[in-house]
Amino acid sequence: MSETSCSFFIEKEFQDGQLESVSAGLSSSYKDKGALMAFRGIPISELTNHGILQALTAETNGWQPGVVSEEVLRAQEEWEVVDTIHPDIESGVRSQQPGQLISFSEALEHFQSVDLSSFKKRIQPTIQRTGLAALRHCLFGPPKLHQGLREERDLVLTIAQCGLDSQNPTHGRVLQTIYKKLTGSKFDCALHGDHWEDLGFQGANPATDLRGAGFLALLHLLYLVMDSKTLLMAQEIFRLSHHHIQQFPFCLMSVNITRIAIQALREECLSRECNRRQKVIPVVNSFYAATFLHLARVWRTQQKTILDSGFVLKDLEALAKKSPKRLLKTLDDYLAQVSKGQASLLEAHKRPGSQGPHSKDLTFTGVCDLQSHSSESAGLI
Repeated sequence: MSETSCSFFIEKEFQDGQLESVSAGLSSSYKDKGALMAFRGIPISELTNHGILQALTAETNGWQPGVVSEEVLRAQEEWEVVDTIHPDIESGVRSQQPGQLISFSEALEHFQSVDLSSFKKRIQPTIQRTGLAALRHCLFGPPKLHQGLREERDLVLTIAQCGLDSQNPTHGRVLQTIYKKLTGSKFDCALHGDHWEDLGFQGANPATDLRGAGFLALLHLLYLVMDSKTLLMAQEIFRLSHHHIQQFPFCLMSVNITRIAIQALREECLSRECNRRQKVIPVVNSFYAATFLHLARVWRTQQKTILDSGFVLKDLEALAKKSPKRLLKTLDDYLAQVSKGQASLLEAHKRPGSQGPHSKDLTFTGVCDLQSHSSESAGLI
């Protein structure tokens, strides 16, 4: 950079010839290129020793402030009344660091520790039967749930009445954990967005798909992906849901299976097993996983597509209520094989000439969309 260009540069920074004296001072002080190169490496704190800052700030050198226009003054006044924004350092750190995964037990403890009395008032713990249906159930139906287990049952049904609150940190962690475990991502994602459609929700907001199952649907998904025994099964079913022909909305299907589990619990279909284990929540979780496993096997082996969804779920509900013990035994056998590396849902299976429609052009039919043939079946919560 020459003396002339250095002078021109400073004059462009301060228009109307206000720094002519400064540029002149620079020309006299730095008369060769070596001095200019040395000037570039000088720290700001040392510029005072070279007379640069004095030349820029001293009014005695001939520099006078120019006339400030009314527009500039008005803009300055508007800027001065703007509140200073202080960055939230802690939240900034949290947004840059991936959130911790949450376990099923931790999420359950959250619901056990908060006041759910307003939601508990809405539940119907059992199906109300009258006439011959009540007599038949009394004579041939499953046993009643032990008195000591009814509070745990009511908690399950109460959670099913709770919706998803995106402002609740625990709710957000549950969603993030499900997303990360299914996709393999190590980073947090937005709680609203098109990426939830990739997991099998119908829209950008997962809360809109929890009708009839509430937050229990998300707890079931959390159980499926956070239990080391069922994680492989969850990942296999998730891959099956993205099959180019047999694709289906994974999370929406899971919500429908949670509805079946809720109904089975209310109809006391799980009471015998709960009484035997002296627990409710683990039985309901296992029943959910076993039902999902059975659906996946039927879906794969019978070449089901999204067009068959409503009828598959209807048959699945009837089987699950009639033979819960059979489903649970199938799950135990499958998990035992998984532990030995022998079980797989997605063995190569292809029917020659098979063609199927794309799920985006079809409508998913859930268990609530088909009428039940049984007069005893009440509407899902």
